[in-house]
Amino acid sequence: MKLHTLNPQTLLALPNTMAFSTGIRLLRCYHHHFTFTATPSRFSGLRKASSELRFLSSVTPPRKRVRPVSARRRVTEEEDGGNEGNGSVILRDKGGNEGERIVHTELHKEATEAYMSYAMSVLLGRALPDVRDGLKPVHRRILYAMHELGLSSKKPYKKCARVVGEVLGKFHPHGDNAVYDSLVRMSQDFSLRSPLIRGHGNFGSIDADPPAAMRYTECRLEALTEAMLLADLEQNTVDFVPNFDNSQKEPSLLPARIPHLLLNGASGIAVGMATNIPPHNLGELVDALSALIHNPEATLQELLEYMPGPDFPTGGIIMGNIGILEAYRTGRGRVVIRGKTDIELLDSKTKRAAIIIQEIPYQTNKASLVEKIAALVESKTLEGVSDIRDESDRSGMRVVIELKRGSDPAIVLNNLYRLTGLQSSFSCNMVGILNGRPKLMGLKELLQAFLDFRCSVVERRAKFKLSQAQERNHIVEGIIIGLDNLDEVINTIRKASSHAIATASLRKEFELTEKQAEAILDISLRRLTALERNKFVDEGKSLRGQISKLEELLSSKKQILQLIEEEALEIKNKFFTPRRSQLEDTDNGEVEDIDVIPNEEMLLAISEKGYVKRMKPDTFNLQNRGTIGKSVGKLRVNDAMSDFLVCRAHDKVLYFSDKGTVYSAPAYKIPECSRTAAGTPLVQILSLSDGERITSVIPVSEFAGDQYLVMLTVNGYIKKVSLNYFASIRSTGIIAIQLVTGDELKWVKCCSNNDVVAMASQNGMVILTPCSDVRAVGRNTRGSAAMRLKEGDKLASMDIIPEALQKELDFTLEVHQRKSRSMNGPWLLFVSESGYGKRVPVSRFRTSPLNRVGLIGYKFSTEDRLAAVFVVGFSFGEDGESDEQVVLVSQSGTVNRIKVRDISIQSRYARGVILMRLEHAGKIQSASLITAADADSDHEVEDAAVEA
Repeated sequence: MKLHTLNPQTLLALPNTMAFSTGIRLLRCYHHHFTFTATPSRFSGLRKASSELRFLSSVTPPRKRVRPVSARRRVTEEEDGGNEGNGSVILRDKGGNEGERIVHTELHKEATEAYMSYAMSVLLGRALPDVRDGLKPVHRRILYAMHELGLSSKKPYKKCARVVGEVLGKFHPHGDNAVYDSLVRMSQDFSLRSPLIRGHGNFGSIDADPPAAMRYTECRLEALTEAMLLADLEQNTVDFVPNFDNSQKEPSLLPARIPHLLLNGASGIAVGMATNIPPHNLGELVDALSALIHNPEATLQELLEYMPGPDFPTGGIIMGNIGILEAYRTGRGRVVIRGKTDIELLDSKTKRAAIIIQEIPYQTNKASLVEKIAALVESKTLEGVSDIRDESDRSGMRVVIELKRGSDPAIVLNNLYRLTGLQSSFSCNMVGILNGRPKLMGLKELLQAFLDFRCSVVERRAKFKLSQAQERNHIVEGIIIGLDNLDEVINTIRKASSHAIATASLRKEFELTEKQAEAILDISLRRLTALERNKFVDEGKSLRGQISKLEELLSSKKQILQLIEEEALEIKNKFFTPRRSQLEDTDNGEVEDIDVIPNEEMLLAISEKGYVKRMKPDTFNLQNRGTIGKSVGKLRVNDAMSDFLVCRAHDKVLYFSDKGTVYSAPAYKIPECSRTAAGTPLVQILSLSDGERITSVIPVSEFAGDQYLVMLTVNGYIKKVSLNYFASIRSTGIIAIQLVTGDELKWVKCCSNNDVVAMASQNGMVILTPCSDVRAVGRNTRGSAAMRLKEGDKLASMDIIPEALQKELDFTLEVHQRKSRSMNGPWLLFVSESGYGKRVPVSRFRTSPLNRVGLIGYKFSTEDRLAAVFVVGFSFGEDGESDEQVVLVSQSGTVNRIKVRDISIQSRYARGVILMRLEHAGKIQSASLITAADADSDHEVEDAAVEA
């Protein structure tokens, strides 16, 4: 290989990722042909040598043939001229007495320039579509070759092999597979929103089945392609350039009438650059183009009113418009697409259902999707599925996913979105060739670039038609002159001895041009009649009118834009199809963890030392009053149960610590475990400080604006804070209440201004205060005194009397004014530390302001104290009794769940009845109330206690 053979075509044939390394290997492989002298040089030397021979350059090779040179590694300072080295390469031609031809160049610059030349060649010639007609060269050449072959939409089909051969032989000297694959894709209705080629035979499927060989399939152009891309091609609307062997011409563009780049989109990977443009609906695209024509200053929001988003050929649901807005504004964005599904009930008795997949996201392989679902079911990653089958046929897509009995279709569907290709994203990267350079563009810039191109097409077409009309009118005028002087014309022709003399005589005698004279000579005798003369006169009038209109069109930009709009609307009216992809107004369409977790009821058990565990609600069956109960599980040494509550998996749980700090975590993030498990340390879920204990837990399903949190401390301070303050809590927690030294936050409840707060002390004193009397304050405050406590007494519990229960009560009346001593509900349920309890009607108490002593609610012995108080009577059974349940937890971890109706109704001074026997279980540590809506009515009553 010699130096002069390293032309640009040879370099561009190198693989793009290996261009630099291949150049280095060329230097090594041909070291016996070249002399490379590592010569120090300055930048001035590089400038002086800029016009000389360059090694590995894409510029035009020198005319003079350069002789091979040999290589040597080192030169002396004398040979080098004393210059300092800079890593340049010198080529030296030993041409005898002719002198040396030396090129000073740096290898990395040569490699960079050569690589960029190759990259631009790939960008412009193969990978990226042109913004004007939206086609890559291979697609343009296929359509033009079919147009040349006469394969219109009304002609018979022709073998694809014939078309591929035509394209390869005349326009596209590459592999036949590349051409055939491009032809096949242009005919697939699941790849293009508006196919450009009508295929006959097997052209592949959405299951990624390959098409039949090109010798079996047939094709022809679609009517839309002829009207949209190939109309006016012969009217000098675009430039024609030589083909690869300069044997004929091919169009550099097609005169598109609508923005095909946005209609069918495009995808391609070039060298250091890629494009991925989504398809759109034809009608919406024309409407957006018309809006831009009428208002060139239209904003993106105004264009979105006509074209709200992409329209994929496979349909699906587009989740949210944030990615669409970003893509249309900057050219880059992420569009989330979900498959379209439906839920069918298979058996009304067993309530078994099935998920029916009707549409899948764009560019998703249906067969691979079904295989993926089956693999997830087999590996137990996807639960709740019993059977999968593909029932798709010619009528449409139908993939049936049968669910097991009791499975929630919404949860299974969200898992499908998260784990499979049923939900995918389309990353928009709208790069196209504009003015010979790749450019990233937004929606408006793309539409404007097409409008500019279309204006030039219409202008060139009008000029072509004007030129033809003027030429024809010129000839018609000459013919009319000849017909008006027919006898003289005939005599002149008879006298002429030759054709040339006759032409010259006619031109001289009647002042005609050469073309007019030739037209008169060519006219046939039968057209010399008067009737034929009238036809020429009418044709002249028509031509003059046509010329006038064309000149008017060329002089008015407004008329050109109006004509562009009319032609686009004509295509829309003829080829419009309804939108296939639905637009759903959501945030981003992402499937969160909460979307794949059933919102089931759960039990949370928290110990004093900060261990928490989540259990199923049927872990503790209903038991009789006075039984021992069932153990809640193992506890650490010197640990005791602190709280026990019922919530749902989707609730946001607020954890309040004794130091007045609140933390937040979703309920489902607490690991589920068995009854006998010890639980998970809260420090693994929350960022607790040393020695900090969780004293109150509040599950919140919705942060309503009219809801508040009432906080009560051990030393008797109370405050009310809006629930909205706790909607967003950082991982390290936020301050909930400002505490004084020695005080700690103990109780927190959720209430509204129409509710009543019920507080009780350890000695059994009770005070009822309307929530509206408690002033709402900020988080970083202490609050006010709640209850006036006697010496040695402390607050024991707090609960909320909702507004619904107050309708049966008249709190404004004094107890001694009441005529009736009814024992009907609602009641206050008292639970003592020794396992005793009772119900006292709320009507036995009266409301009072804060900081009062209160009324006696429970008469304790010297060794007993109050553990908890609840407001019961929210719901009643058929017998008129309470339908609620209470869960008691002892210090040793034993749990007893009993009906409230089994607890007797007594006076304020009574001791109560035994709720739970605690001979070997210490004291009651915590108690929780389960309402009738939460209780499971199907639980069987156990007569005997079950010990752990």
